Amino acid sequence: MPKISVIILTKNEQQDLPACLRSVAWSDDIHVYDSLSTDRTVQIATEFGAKVTQRPFDNWAAHQNWGLQHLPFKHPWVFYIDADERMTPELVRAVQEAVSAPGEHVAFRVRRRDFFMGTWLKHVQTSPYYLRLFRPEKMRYERLVNPISVPDGPAGEVPGFLDHHPFSKGMGHWLERHNGYSRLEAEQIMRNRAEHAGFSVLKALTAGDFHERRFHQKELFYRLPLRPFIKFLLLYIGKRGFLDGKAGLRYAMLQAIYEYMIVLKVDELNRTDTAGV
Repeated sequence: MPKISVIILTKNEQQDLPACLRSVAWSDDIHVYDSLSTDRTVQIATEFGAKVTQRPFDNWAAHQNWGLQHLPFKHPWVFYIDADERMTPELVRAVQEAVSAPGEHVAFRVRRRDFFMGTWLKHVQTSPYYLRLFRPEKMRYERLVNPISVPDGPAGEVPGFLDHHPFSKGMGHWLERHNGYSRLEAEQIMRNRAEHAGFSVLKALTAGDFHERRFHQKELFYRLPLRPFIKFLLLYIGKRGFLDGKAGLRYAMLQAIYEYMIVLKVDELNRTDTAGV
């Protein structure tokens, strides 16, 4: 079977890392890319036989791009996974088959299953597909947080599931992490507005350049009144999150709260800029 390198991003992941490492033990080239953990993360990775590289975290795109450019991957294909994710046996077989005959593809999407309260959030997820298998020289990331994967070439799709356990460390950890994410989202919004021309609904619908159209589409969403409530409706009603039961309801509410945190922090940054003028 073809060889594939693995990259795992970590920061204080002593709880989740062992199970993640076991799910990728089929690879002979596992890289733990660590953001200066202060717990046993590095020790666990080293004892498992993984190669450890440490770098201070700045933002998601910069951190991930640095890793793809500088980590000494042994193989031409790389699978990216977080410590709270697990590769299923079906996915392992699928990625190995994909790289054995990739054709013109430089990357492949995998389907992720998010779990909450013991329930697979099958419906309420915004999007379950992520580019995780790729040629590192053909991949780059954009945005300070929740980065967008941008492949330099065609992307395919493989069967199997990548299981994700975002609440494995408890609700407090999820809220704390998303408090930090909301700050970076607010900074990203302010950066986008500084770098682009004025917002246009017409360009959100018709702009020929993908990046320009995406900016105006995001700006359209950011300007919607009652945006957190709209996000709740999109996830719970539009995506049929109600089919995920109590877990779907609570997850949609958490995402609406996260959206409101972004709203508050953008408003705070706007007031800070105004006060500084």
